[in-house]
Parts: sequence; C-alpha cells; structure tokens
Amino acid sequence: MRDRASYAFALVSVALVKAPDGTGRVALGGVAPKPWRRAEADALLPQGASAVMARLLDGARPTHENAYKLTLAERTLAALLAQE
Repeated sequence: MRDRASYAFALVSVALVKAPDGTGRVALGGVAPKPWRRAEADALLPQGASAVMARLLDGARPTHENAYKLTLAERTLAALLAQE
C-alpha cells in the first residue's frame, strides 16, 4: 500500500501465499526493520485477517506516529484474502 503513486516505497506491504484449502503463509513489510512473520499466525488464515493480525502483531508497540500501519496491514490482508 502506498499513500500516493509518487512515493517509491510502500507504507505497508503484505505477502500472502494462499492454498485452495485456505491455508498459507503471510509476511508483513514496512512495520519493522525486517520482514515480519510468525509461523503460528499462518495457522489462523482460515479464520480471517483479524485473527491473523491479532497473533501476528501480538506484543507490537507502535508509536503514535505509526500506529495506523497496523490497521492498514489488516485491511490489506483482508483484501488479499477476499480475492479468489
């Protein structure tokens, strides 16, 4: 997700590999100094974006200036999961 096309970097990125049965793997970019993954969050993919993000971002300590990224990441994952 980019704020506008003129920016060369994404505010948040979501990588999703999803199998036909709903299982898969997810990783976030732009929310930490390196790509963010938690294997235990992958198991929650069939339950939806909210469940995955709750586990994936458990213990996250965003600042006032970047807390919006958590919502943006969840909405981006939800959009990806909704795609067939």
